[in-house]
Amino acid sequence: MGVEFYITRADFLANNDDAPITSEEWLGYINSDNELHIDARNGEYFALWSGPSHYEEPWLEWNAGNIYTKWPDTSLYKKMLSIATCLNAHVMDDNGTLYRYESQWEYDPSSDC
Repeated sequence: MGVEFYITRADFLANNDDAPITSEEWLGYINSDNELHIDARNGEYFALWSGPSHYEEPWLEWNAGNIYTKWPDTSLYKKMLSIATCLNAHVMDDNGTLYRYESQWEYDPSSDC
């Protein structure tokens, strides 16, 4: 289990037929961002982020017109906001809550121990 966060253009992430983020857009974005690279071990749209993170391998993956991850730490969440801006999209959790500001999500996975 865990909360999933999505970069999406849809009003609700499951209803993105009219405004998907295409796989080509995602791959193009990855190619333009030196902090992201494809990790082919996990699929052709699975990217690892080299930015500062509490996770050893923070990741984002494209699927069905959205880009997602599970339990992003604060730094990865902020990166998602930046990506969303570049892709004319927004960040949403799996319950449909929109996140627009850096102050809306803070998570340090090391505090779960």
